[in-house]
Amino acid sequence: MPDEPQPHLRRELGLRDLTLFLIVVMVGPRWISVAAHGGPGTIILWILAALLFAVPLAIAVATLSAKYPGAGGLYLWARNDFGPWPGFLNFWVYWLGIAFLFPGAALFAMGISVYALGPSYAYLAENPYYMIGGSLLLLWTALGTNIVGLKIGKWTENIGGAMPWILGLILCASAIILGLRHGSATPVNLRAMWPVWNWDTMNSWAAIAFAMSGMEAAGMMAAEIRNPLRTIPRAAAFSSLFVALFYVAATLSLLALMAPQKINEMNGLAQVTAAAGSELGLPWLAPAVVLMIVLNVLGNFGGLGSAVSRMPFAAGVDHLLPAAFGKLHPRWNTPHVAILSLGIVASVLLIACQAGDTVRAAYRTIVDLTVIVGFLPYLYIFASAWKARKWFSALAGSAVSLLAIACSIVPPPEVTKVFLFEAKLALGTFAAIASGWLLYRRNKPRC
Repeated sequence: MPDEPQPHLRRELGLRDLTLFLIVVMVGPRWISVAAHGGPGTIILWILAALLFAVPLAIAVATLSAKYPGAGGLYLWARNDFGPWPGFLNFWVYWLGIAFLFPGAALFAMGISVYALGPSYAYLAENPYYMIGGSLLLLWTALGTNIVGLKIGKWTENIGGAMPWILGLILCASAIILGLRHGSATPVNLRAMWPVWNWDTMNSWAAIAFAMSGMEAAGMMAAEIRNPLRTIPRAAAFSSLFVALFYVAATLSLLALMAPQKINEMNGLAQVTAAAGSELGLPWLAPAVVLMIVLNVLGNFGGLGSAVSRMPFAAGVDHLLPAAFGKLHPRWNTPHVAILSLGIVASVLLIACQAGDTVRAAYRTIVDLTVIVGFLPYLYIFASAWKARKWFSALAGSAVSLLAIACSIVPPPEVTKVFLFEAKLALGTFAAIASGWLLYRRNKPRC
């Protein structure tokens, strides 16, 4: 039951480790191309998402981690504040959201790697053996290093967390040099940066707000952080500031290097850096950027996989999942069953995503469903923040979460069968909640 002592987890994360860990789980390179494709108006959206979502989330996470120390994070917070079922639901939907997120991120990394190799390798983007095999290799390398323990696994996250710093410097330097030579490819001024509120902007807002999420991972790892009461607030401040500045600077750099309508939402980073490398006489620039993106995705998988595994571990300790989830590996002292289960589900979804002739439509549905399901747990986080008397955090974060969910329901321009699109989203959301309820009822202890 909840009052039973938990198995011991080792405190391996210091301030540097946790800061880089949070950066790697928060930074998603694919969102930069999406924002740049939307034009300079997305700069204001980044700033709003940072002020009204990332900062409130950092405040909530630091407060709730101090109030409820221990492994489990948002599962633990919701369970203690609202009861066992809300706690389990919070964990389950968040866990499924991450399982849906992995296939999209893996396919993005493999797709952009093909773009950087050159036109002669373009056929690999349609080769399922390359796409699935490479994606599975990324996924299991990241999860495998964390199964053997954070002492080793944290270096996957540290390397991935260092990549955005280097990537940001390269993009900014390229934009400044070519901007001085030819001027900016996109006019950027206060008038241009003011967003035009239409259906496209609303759809972009959901993705941009989702890109600023991830701070809650610190709460899931609280039992493995050295001096968490001091380390979590400092790491949250450093990482949220860096991530906001990175997204704004990277988007501005892409806009300075190429007009937004020419930037591809999927391969924009490789596309723009290849063009910049050609102008600068640096043909290695695009492959180097792609390598950084792949390493960042590798660290992202390891960080998210490691953090999310602490929730089924805590639920297993509470006997809401089979007992194996609440046990630690006898040698490495890690929740290996929880990590393995996430990897297996993500692998199955990855293979299913590439099956059939409607891969692109299925991918888009998965991305939108990830955003909807992914934002539901934040409503519980900010409700817990309200109970902890963090009024600004609760109100601002809840408002952004509800708006992002509403915006993600808006079908993108390429969708022609609107009813089918909305039906898939509704069915997917219902299935996520209903499956959690059935699993909870089956494993709920009878007192």
